[in-house]
Amino acid sequence: MTAAVAAAFAALRAHHSRAGARDIAALFARDPMRFERRHARLGDLLFDYSKHDVDDAAIALLTGLARAAGLEARRDALFAGEAVNNTEGRAALHMALRNLSGHPMRAGGIDVMDGVLAGRAAVSAFAEGVRGGRLRGSTGAAFTDIVNIGIGGSDLGPAMAARALSPFVQKGLRAHFVSNVDGADIADTLAGIDPARALFIISSKTFTTQETMANAAAARAYVVGALGEAAVPDHFAAVSTKPGLAAKFGVRADRVFGFEDWVGGRYSMWGPIGLALAIAIGPLHFREFLQGGFDADEHFRHAPLEANIPALMGLLGVWHRNVCGRGAHAVIPYDQRLARFPAYLQQLDMESNGKSVTRGGAPAAGATAPVIWGEPGTNGQHAFFQLLHQGTDIIPVDFLVAAEPVDADAHHHNLLVANCFAQSEAMMRGRSLVEVKALLAAQGLPAEAIAALAPHKVFQGGRPSSTFLHRALTPRALGRLVALYEHKVFVQSVIWDINPFDQWGVELGKELCNALTPAVIDPAMPLDGLEPATAGLVAARRALMNP
Repeated sequence: MTAAVAAAFAALRAHHSRAGARDIAALFARDPMRFERRHARLGDLLFDYSKHDVDDAAIALLTGLARAAGLEARRDALFAGEAVNNTEGRAALHMALRNLSGHPMRAGGIDVMDGVLAGRAAVSAFAEGVRGGRLRGSTGAAFTDIVNIGIGGSDLGPAMAARALSPFVQKGLRAHFVSNVDGADIADTLAGIDPARALFIISSKTFTTQETMANAAAARAYVVGALGEAAVPDHFAAVSTKPGLAAKFGVRADRVFGFEDWVGGRYSMWGPIGLALAIAIGPLHFREFLQGGFDADEHFRHAPLEANIPALMGLLGVWHRNVCGRGAHAVIPYDQRLARFPAYLQQLDMESNGKSVTRGGAPAAGATAPVIWGEPGTNGQHAFFQLLHQGTDIIPVDFLVAAEPVDADAHHHNLLVANCFAQSEAMMRGRSLVEVKALLAAQGLPAEAIAALAPHKVFQGGRPSSTFLHRALTPRALGRLVALYEHKVFVQSVIWDINPFDQWGVELGKELCNALTPAVIDPAMPLDGLEPATAGLVAARRALMNP
């Protein structure tokens, strides 16, 4: 941590200490224009951050922290294609995949847009061939089921987006996403499809990912068993940087879609990893999705920090995590089709910033990524909102809601919006003991009952939240949301001086799994070389299988 960043953090903490716990409702009472001054817009998206326990001085100190950390210069380096992923020595230029400006974007000084545009055209052509029936299965039947087989970034993004944009999926097409090595995942998917009408997309950068290749082998055996070995090339495509391995599997060369090493997995659905999504919603809607991401890129690059939505998102997160000590963050979309959005953000945020070491290899100076979690509203209101309202931990919340429904009942949507707005108000306002006692007295309860019940009905209030309100969940709106969260994660990585583009933390478990698998498979294999607790678990499992 530089001296300037340390001084900025010290000023923030001193301000927080002097101010104490902020009564958010009181901030509104003192400033009737607070909402007008504490929201930002991007197109039809309104980002309301007025319900956070920060005053003008805190916002000024937070933007000062960003400048002390060099956020603007680091942002420029990101878009310039510099090797911001320093541990792997490469750029993180996923924004090029959604670049619609017609201008170059460079990685290591080399313009990448010719390759991006060629890849985009190949994906679009293949998608149109499947959707229009030009590309068919081995029996001549048109495809009705698209099965993406991947994991992590090769699954979460496209799976989330396909569900979110289901009203835009072509009639007669179904998109499926298989990721878990648990055989139930692939088995349940295969049980509901006709192999003659199924197209499988194997999404694996290395074409060696254990979970993906196990599921791919199961899908291949399913096709061979139903249609014969010769049918394989007609029913498989691949997204991979290893065309030779894909060819050995049986994928035709013209059905292998590659991507560059400057595209990280969790940032990759904007390109060929989004093939299943492009087929499902079509190239035109997929381009609208890219447009939303490009809109967010332009906003992040050019808006001043004080009106820059991802910068404000990230800085408010730093306030909660590092100044207030809040270790979790909830994301509550009031849209059933965004059910997988919190899970997508879990990987985006926690795999990116879940680090304890700085870019230079030193221990991080403070807490980094919070725990990200959530479920759709209103379901969450009847599950975990009890904790959000009255729990001992204060957990900031992002509420997401559309003004208008897409292919859904307007009356239901009005109820949905009312619930969303009411929950953010309730978390902010709370209900005091005095108010509770007055309400109970008005209900006619005797004094003894009021005294006993009132403490249980008090809401502390002062629970911070942001609200994202947009017109409707269209492809463009979804692309914008995703890119805004991507940039929020980057902002926080700059403040914490960590590399958000590597994920070494996933390696050890993979290595141990590869070493352990033979002992799990072979019941006669000695367990002497295993760590004692692991050996005990393997032995216990063997006993359960052979009582």
